[in-house]
Amino acid sequence: MSVVFVAASKLPTPFGVFTMHGFLDQDSGKEHVALTLGDFSDGEPVLGRLHSECLTGDALFSQRCDCGAQLEAALRAISAEGRGVLLYLRQEGRGIGLLNKIRAYELQDGGADTVEANERLGFAADQRDYSICLPMLDHLGIRTIRLMTNNPRKVKALEGFGIRVAERMPLQFGLNPHNSKYLATKAGKLGHMLGAQHQEEAE
Repeated sequence: MSVVFVAASKLPTPFGVFTMHGFLDQDSGKEHVALTLGDFSDGEPVLGRLHSECLTGDALFSQRCDCGAQLEAALRAISAEGRGVLLYLRQEGRGIGLLNKIRAYELQDGGADTVEANERLGFAADQRDYSICLPMLDHLGIRTIRLMTNNPRKVKALEGFGIRVAERMPLQFGLNPHNSKYLATKAGKLGHMLGAQHQEEAE
């Protein structure tokens, strides 16, 4: 695997002082980080999240998605527990990149849903590669995780790489009038477990 550890430093945040571990994917040139809190040496399951980069939601407060709300909720949960990990993966737009994501948004402005927009641009609905997580988790000594996610594909991916998912913890935050169709599409077409309201909208 081409993902290698580069350096680590303290990262004070409103939620606590995390340790930020930097990793480089030598094949793609992309840089990923892991934020950790607490000690993992006891071998007990670690509260964690795989969070794909979303510049619009994480940094620009977009309400077209639920990403920023999920990021904040995950960091708050890790802080409250005093122990956990968040992998921040540079896979913008479910892997299509920022500019293509803007192109997809333009198609969505015209009526396409989030899956249709990606497909019209020639991409799969979700192009993310979670194999990059394994060397990051190996470096941190994490083999068992309590995963905060609504996406069953993340659970399946980690288990396929030999990481035991002891528990899937729902992370349902950020619903607003601008993203209700987006969330319904994720539930209906991508299988995300988002509760009865979105499932009903999807049907």
